[in-house]
Amino acid sequence: MRVVVALGGNALQRRGEAMTADNQRANVKVAAEQLAAVTRLGHNLVMCHGNGPQVGLLGLQNDAYARHVDDKVTPYPLDVLGAQTEGMIGYMIEQELGNVLPFEVPLATILTQTEVDANDPAFKNPTKFVGPVYTKEEAEKLAADKGWTVKADGEYYRRVVPSPKPKRIFEMRPIKWMIEKGAVVIAAGGGGIPTMYQGDKLVGVEAVIDKDLASALLAREVDADYFVIATDVKTVFVGWGTPEAKAIRQAHPDEMDKLGFAAGSMGPKVEAACEFARLTGKKAVIGALEDIERIVKGEAGTVISTERPGIDWY
Repeated sequence: MRVVVALGGNALQRRGEAMTADNQRANVKVAAEQLAAVTRLGHNLVMCHGNGPQVGLLGLQNDAYARHVDDKVTPYPLDVLGAQTEGMIGYMIEQELGNVLPFEVPLATILTQTEVDANDPAFKNPTKFVGPVYTKEEAEKLAADKGWTVKADGEYYRRVVPSPKPKRIFEMRPIKWMIEKGAVVIAAGGGGIPTMYQGDKLVGVEAVIDKDLASALLAREVDADYFVIATDVKTVFVGWGTPEAKAIRQAHPDEMDKLGFAAGSMGPKVEAACEFARLTGKKAVIGALEDIERIVKGEAGTVISTERPGIDWY
């Protein structure tokens, strides 16, 4: 099978964990072991990854430099920070995957630009979490000082930025060329670098594209047989964080639509999985990073498929 796996930014940099290179590499190693198992099963692997924590951290470093040097220094925009994270995270994934796969398996990280619509309503309603977590008091102070929008993310608070929907991935031709040559391809990192046309010129956009929606688009474009969204929870839950929480084993997209999920967390993952299942007739699965091998075998995660109606629970 051709399997597209989307790794969440929070799966690579866990909630509440210090945002260090060592911690991120340790999480990438866990991912690499699981992803290597997918290729050993004989599947063709294409990977995407989130970048919310990482792009937020680079933004903070940017701000610190601007304050240190000259308050008039303009910070690097989010599209440039997104490009930086594609290289940083892609490098770590390539290296750790290369350490567990045979030397002959080629690996390629492709810097990916994604087109968005300038009139997307997301620009008026920021929902995409970026950067580290804060207490409510810390977040409110930062919002006042920096003009940020902040929202609750579980028990913490984080900065949110616009997350317009992806329209087109510009590097699809080289991505397909690499896949045809048998490479493990890492593409559309962080949803891709947000870009749009101003007249006939392509320019960067101050936004972060949701990596799950971009990954679903990529999965459709490369004709994936299986689309996996790997995050930091084992399944999709209804009533998450309450005594009545229930885990979903398998569901039709129509059933998932009825349940409602938070826009800043599980919502885009469910939307992306449902979109892929509806448009392709194939399976999408949401589950834990450490369960990827079992997910591909059909033994774990929440399966979203049009194969049968209704919903099954664990």
